[in-house]
Amino acid sequence: MSVLEGGCLCGAVRYRIEGGLGGADACYCHCATCRKAAGAPVVAWVTFPRARLKVTKGATASFSASDRAVREFCPDCGTQLFFTYVKGPEETDVTVASLDDPDAVRPQQHIWHESRVHWLEIEDELPRFEREGPDAPEEWKEEGGRAAG
Repeated sequence: MSVLEGGCLCGAVRYRIEGGLGGADACYCHCATCRKAAGAPVVAWVTFPRARLKVTKGATASFSASDRAVREFCPDCGTQLFFTYVKGPEETDVTVASLDDPDAVRPQQHIWHESRVHWLEIEDELPRFEREGPDAPEEWKEEGGRAAG
């Protein structure tokens, strides 16, 4: 698949990702910030180079829980769509569940497993990292981890 598309619950915001899954990294994030932002026990994310992501309909609203990252969502229905670090790689995380075909993406790891809710256990063989994953830039690790956004 060379193009992935997705959008929010109400349809006011639509996006497309050019280049399909080439080089994409996907994970389950268990951090408290993601849980609060989504109102869910865990959020699946897939990461793409920022330049490949285009909003094709509507416009997102944004919120920063810290000075490290920006979360974007539909201003009408509230669907969380994107997560971008202010410093770091030129990448954006996209919520897997907002893709038209979420089955196209399969998470490869669990991050912030130490923060998980203990009444939910996802039984799979994927690696679990207590904090950020092994590919996180060193400055994230030095600043206390990826979940500070």
